[in-house]
Amino acid sequence: MLTHEAATKWIERWDRQQEGYLPDREERFTALIDAVQALGRPDPVVVDLGCGPGSLSARLLERLPEATVVSVDADPLLLGLGRAAYPQLTFVSADLRTSGWTGLLGLDGRPVDAAVSTTALHWISGPELKGVYAELATVLRPGGVLLNGDHMDTEDTTPALSRLEQEVHRLETERVFGANRPEDWRSWWDAVEADPDLAALNAARTTAGASHHGSESHLLSHHVEALREAGFTEIGTLWQRGNNRLLCAVRG
Repeated sequence: MLTHEAATKWIERWDRQQEGYLPDREERFTALIDAVQALGRPDPVVVDLGCGPGSLSARLLERLPEATVVSVDADPLLLGLGRAAYPQLTFVSADLRTSGWTGLLGLDGRPVDAAVSTTALHWISGPELKGVYAELATVLRPGGVLLNGDHMDTEDTTPALSRLEQEVHRLETERVFGANRPEDWRSWWDAVEADPDLAALNAARTTAGASHHGSESHLLSHHVEALREAGFTEIGTLWQRGNNRLLCAVRG
C-alpha cells in the first residue's frame, strides 16, 4: 500500500533529480503560474499536460485554490504517486498521443482557460504533437492559452544563438551544482523499480505506453509550426533562461 508519506518522499526526490537538469525549475514554475493568474480569473479551468506526479499542478492549486486543475499523464506509476501525495488534485490517465484524450477530462462542456506543461511534450514526435495541439484547441476557449515550459532549441534557424543558449544553461547548472549534481533520471527510475511497494505500479507501466525513447520534439520550430496549424495565433516566449523557455500560445 502506497502511503501519503512514502509518495511525498518519492516526489520530493523526483523534484530534486529534475532540478539537476533545470536548476531554475522553481523560477519557471513561478513564471508559468504568474501567467495563469494574469488571465484574470480567480477560478480558471487548467489542464496540466504530461503532469507526471503533479509537481506543477500542486503548486498551481496552492496559488489559485479556486482553480479547477485536471492533471493528465499516461504513466501509472507517476499518477499513483501523485494520487497518494496530492488527494486534492484530479488525475486523469490518458495518452496525449491517442485521439480522443480530451473526452476523458471530465470537463462537462466547460471551456479550458489554460493548458500548462513542463518538461513533458518534448517526448512526443512531430506528427503526434500536431494532433495533440489540434485536439487541445477544441477545448480551449477563444483567447485561452497554452503555457509550455521546456528546453527548446533553435539550432535549425539560429545556430549561433542556439549554441549560446545551451552554454548559458550549462554554466548555470555548473554554478548551482558544481560536482554535486543530484541523481539523474535513470538512477531515480532504477531506485523506484527496486522498491517492492511500487511493484504493482511499475508492472502497469509495461502495458501503458509510458516509456520514453528520447527527445522527439526538442526544437522550438516543432512546437511553433504545430501550434500555428492548430489555429493558435500569437505564439512567443514569455520567459527564458538559456534554452529553457516558457512558450505561450493564444488560441484564436
